[in-house]
Amino acid sequence: MIPHNKPTLDSSEELAASEVIRSGWLAQGTHVEAFENEFCDFLGLPQGHAVAVSSGTSALYFALSALGAKKKTVSFPAYVCAALRNAVGMNQSIEELIDNEANSANVSIDQLNQSASDFAIVPHTYGIPVEIEKISNKVIIEDCCQAIGAKLGGKPVGTIATVGIYSFYATKLMTSGGQGGMIVSKDKAVIDELFDIREFDQRNDSKLRFNFQMTDIQAAIGRVQLKKLPGFLQRRQEIFNAYKQAGFNLFDVNDNNRAPVRYRAILRTNRAQQISAALLEKKIKTIIPLEDWELLGDRQDFLNAYEFTQTSLSLPIYPSLTDVDVNYIIDCVQNCL
Repeated sequence: MIPHNKPTLDSSEELAASEVIRSGWLAQGTHVEAFENEFCDFLGLPQGHAVAVSSGTSALYFALSALGAKKKTVSFPAYVCAALRNAVGMNQSIEELIDNEANSANVSIDQLNQSASDFAIVPHTYGIPVEIEKISNKVIIEDCCQAIGAKLGGKPVGTIATVGIYSFYATKLMTSGGQGGMIVSKDKAVIDELFDIREFDQRNDSKLRFNFQMTDIQAAIGRVQLKKLPGFLQRRQEIFNAYKQAGFNLFDVNDNNRAPVRYRAILRTNRAQQISAALLEKKIKTIIPLEDWELLGDRQDFLNAYEFTQTSLSLPIYPSLTDVDVNYIIDCVQNCL
């Protein structure tokens, strides 16, 4: 069976984790700090402008809390995973759902600009950057959980708005051992607040804090993965190019200002369920990336989002796929079209 997705790990991650175990220090420590600084280097930020946390969801909740979004209105797409709603709700913010752009998995900028919300969470869905600079009058959190390495106007996503968040879950572009996340900001005052809240223990005041910490084992694995990330992204692009050259109609962007990464290869088709079933018989696992029942609002209120759920099939695209695998997938998909 060719799985839809899987992490790309080898003995180097195993060695990094075992070295931490042998050191006797497992909790947050020197590896976490090094991972934060290396992540800043990757994004072109000054060191000290990244905060490692336990997951992408906690990164979002933590960012909303630090930015003062409690009791404020936060806009985010209806076409998105439930983590955004959970983070907004747990922060006691007021949610406002926004539809997609037409024929896109990304949020409608026009609708965002018509909203009177105070904050906006803007995911760069499936690795395709949203033109953040066109969104006005909001504090913006860039959700880069599917877009590490993507660029907008030559700048890495996550470094353009007030805050950027990232996920290192097992199926993301890189992992820190199954869970993990990162928050970045150009604003040192925001970063200082995040560090202050994260360092929850042995504080001689009454300020409420919480344990969002990443472990050194996670960070050690994440450091190895970060070094491999450019190669991961290149291989994903090669596979995406092969699918395009085969004539597949994939969700993409044709814009020199936006440089995507290939987190997903989304085949646009009106026969997604039938093709998925046929490919499964050929031992190829695909998914409907977001089912209609997973929309966070009623389908009649978010017509573009609903349309995307009905016309999308996610094909395997991850670094450990071999050329033989890719060619087999192409042959099987072509036979279904």
